[in-house]
Amino acid sequence: MRQFLMAAAAAMVCATPLAAEEPAMNRIDMIRPDAPELAAYGDLPVGVRTVEFTDPDRINVAATTAEGTPPTGPRTMTVEIWYPAAEDTQAGGTYDVLLRDGETHVILTGRASRDAATATGEFPLLIVSHGFPGNRYLMSHLAENMASKGYVVVSADHPESTYDDMGPFISTLVNRAVDQRFLLDSMAGLDDEIGAITDADHTGVIGYSMGGYGAVIFAGGGLTETAVTRSEPDRFVAPQPLLSRLQAGSDEFAELVDPRVKAVMAIAPWGRQHDFWDAEGLAQIDKPLMLVAGSVDDVSEYDAIRQIFDETTGTTRHLLTFNHANHNAAAPMPAPAESYAMSEKLGWAPFEHYADAVWDTVRMNNILQHFSTAYFDVHLKDKQDEARFLDLTPVSDDGVTALDDDGNETPEHTYWAGFPDRSAKGLRFETHAKGE
Repeated sequence: MRQFLMAAAAAMVCATPLAAEEPAMNRIDMIRPDAPELAAYGDLPVGVRTVEFTDPDRINVAATTAEGTPPTGPRTMTVEIWYPAAEDTQAGGTYDVLLRDGETHVILTGRASRDAATATGEFPLLIVSHGFPGNRYLMSHLAENMASKGYVVVSADHPESTYDDMGPFISTLVNRAVDQRFLLDSMAGLDDEIGAITDADHTGVIGYSMGGYGAVIFAGGGLTETAVTRSEPDRFVAPQPLLSRLQAGSDEFAELVDPRVKAVMAIAPWGRQHDFWDAEGLAQIDKPLMLVAGSVDDVSEYDAIRQIFDETTGTTRHLLTFNHANHNAAAPMPAPAESYAMSEKLGWAPFEHYADAVWDTVRMNNILQHFSTAYFDVHLKDKQDEARFLDLTPVSDDGVTALDDDGNETPEHTYWAGFPDRSAKGLRFETHAKGE
């Protein structure tokens, strides 16, 4: 026994320096054995490209003063585009990504092949929008996964809202929904091989936190007069009424909302807790809506997210709740290994930006992959057979497994469709029909 312990100790001593020298793999493509049915990657290889889109004449919010015409200028967004690739594409690739501290570079490992040739065909578009702060890779795991199932996915670094480019918060409030519309227009205008396979007339929007704020606006939820005219707190107040272009009932807002957007998913959407919307404005949303939240979210506040769910009476909508999860429910990628170390710049470990205290991130990612697939397949591809994954007993723990001797479901079976037995735990999935 003593020899075994000595050998084990020696192995640990030898292994530690080697492990420290090796960069972490930080895989973003993990699928747990207990993942629901639609979480797995699809049959299509995935390609990825980095491009830049520039809006030549956007209001410069940070440079706007209390008087005079707001200055305008180019607003450039670096974007990542994931897409179905040619069938002979070799799977696998890496991403060089900044951590939450805006300084530390880490490597993510996934399945997308850099600059691969495109598949043949035409595929719906998904726009993925990060929080404040974030970057275009924060939901790269979901982007890869959806591309493998026949979607073109675009995710941008939103200027003044990223880890290494954090501007005034009011810039994000003014720009986020406009950025999302600009991404749609830019993708629709591509005249290259990615443009050739992109069906922008069938577009879905996925937004997390401030990305969810933008998604609710882009879906048709115009801002309140309170949001436009408030005088405090300072970080919510523009030097001029720049938010008026997003106000419910304004002509500019009516022009922003786009019929090409067929469905919207807002994960932990920020804003209702500060009266950026009211029931009247939210009732104007007529696009299908899916909300995702943790039941103890103390950033966007879970009760406020439920208000959005209750007040969007102009459409059928769903609310997926992770019981006891906080603001990081479902959306962020698994915390990179390097994020576990304390950051002197932040004063806390960046791990907190990605992880949840209760839920395993891979588990949450897998569940979101499952529901995203079903939801967007129904609304962007008209795969109505997948609607069964959205017609569930509201409280997962109430689901009952009832099978006959041949393993077929009996009328008493109410267990969540697509979830392995005993795996649908700690979740809620509620649906309100239009008018409810």
